[in-house]
Amino acid sequence: MICCAKGRRGCEVDRLDETDERILVELAENARATFAEIGLKVNLSAPAVKRRVDRLVDSGVIKGFTTVIDRNALGWNTEAYVQVFCRGRIAPDQLRAAWVDIPEVVTAATVTGTSDAILHVLARDMRHLETALERIRSSADIERSESVVVLSNLIDRMRP
Repeated sequence: MICCAKGRRGCEVDRLDETDERILVELAENARATFAEIGLKVNLSAPAVKRRVDRLVDSGVIKGFTTVIDRNALGWNTEAYVQVFCRGRIAPDQLRAAWVDIPEVVTAATVTGTSDAILHVLARDMRHLETALERIRSSADIERSESVVVLSNLIDRMRP
C-alpha cells in the first residue's frame, strides 16, 4: 500500500486491508483504547498499530478524533428533522453560513426532492425547539419549513 509522506493531508490510500478495517472497527468502538490494546485484538504490536493509525490519519481515512457527549445529560431531549424550502436559488455555502452558528442545528444537508435542505435539530423542550425553528427560518431566504419531531430513535450508529 502506498501513501503520501507523513504529515501531508489529503492523499489517498490505495485500499484498506483487513487489518486496517479491524483497527477502524476497534477505534470506532473505543477511541480511547491504547495502541497496545488494539494490537492485541488485531495481532499487531503497539508500534505497528500506531504506524497504521498515523497512515490512516495522514491519508484522510480518519478525519479526526472527537468527544461524543450524551445530549440527554445536557437536557436536550427534544429532537426534530426540519425540511427547509428556500425562495429561489440559494447556494449551499449561504445556507451553511446561515445555520452554522445555531447550536441547535446538529447536522444540515442539501437534498434532492421538493425541499432544498434538511436539518437535524436538538432542543431542551418544545419551546426551545420553536425558538430554534424561528431562528432557522429567519436566518436565510426561507419560504417555509416542515418539521417532524422524533418520538424514539430505533437505530443510531453515530451515537455510542
